Amino acid sequence: SRIYSKSGLVPQSYQDKPQDCFVAISMAQRMDLDPLFVMQNLYVVKGKPSWAGQACIALINGCGRFKDVHHVYTGEKGTENRGCRVVATRVSSGEVVEGPDVTLAMAKAEGWTSNSKWRNMPELMLAYRSSAFFARVYCPEALMGIQIADEVEDVAKSDKASALTEALKGGNG
Repeated sequence: SRIYSKSGLVPQSYQDKPQDCFVAISMAQRMDLDPLFVMQNLYVVKGKPSWAGQACIALINGCGRFKDVHHVYTGEKGTENRGCRVVATRVSSGEVVEGPDVTLAMAKAEGWTSNSKWRNMPELMLAYRSSAFFARVYCPEALMGIQIADEVEDVAKSDKASALTEALKGGNG
């Protein structure tokens, strides 16, 4: 882990931090992944380890339980009914399975759109979030119980908003 921490090829957040490199290497070994993949896709957000959004689809593909994994977009682009879900075929049975739909209306209702990425790159955010939802339903072990970074940020913002609302109402929240 000390050698990784001295490398300029690892993300800056791991440089000169052999203890963080050790954790990433340990996770990589348990998940049968390359340590650099883990280091490039695992962040600490609000004190919690969090996968990068793009890591979810790689983890779904890498778990070996699905083939033909792809995103299906629904609704009209640029409207709140625009959505996305992940569809895949189980290798074991040939059954086609579909993950939950994630829509821009859902993102708005959940307060996710306060994150500028949802306004600036909605198609990508729909794909990332629908990948996380699929993984949570069909292969939760692939994520090792770790949320994606954008989910952690969204929950933190939502918690702040709830606390502010409660304070304005005179509550203890």
